[in-house]
Amino acid sequence: MIDSAGPASPCINVCALGAVQRCTGCGRTLGEIAGWGGMSASDRWAVIARLEAARAAEARAMTAAGAAAR
Repeated sequence: MIDSAGPASPCINVCALGAVQRCTGCGRTLGEIAGWGGMSASDRWAVIARLEAARAAEARAMTAAGAAAR
């Protein structure tokens, strides 16, 4: 069940912008971080979905790189 208030912030208190202008801790952009409190629940869920997709893609890339190195 999806909470109508939206998800909690994905912040993990490792706050630093990386080279691609995303937080190295949670993966959000500066705009997403700054606007989180004013976002609708569906906008927050969309950010969470994007973060999960990005993590999955990164994991697939790491797996492929490891397999190629063998």
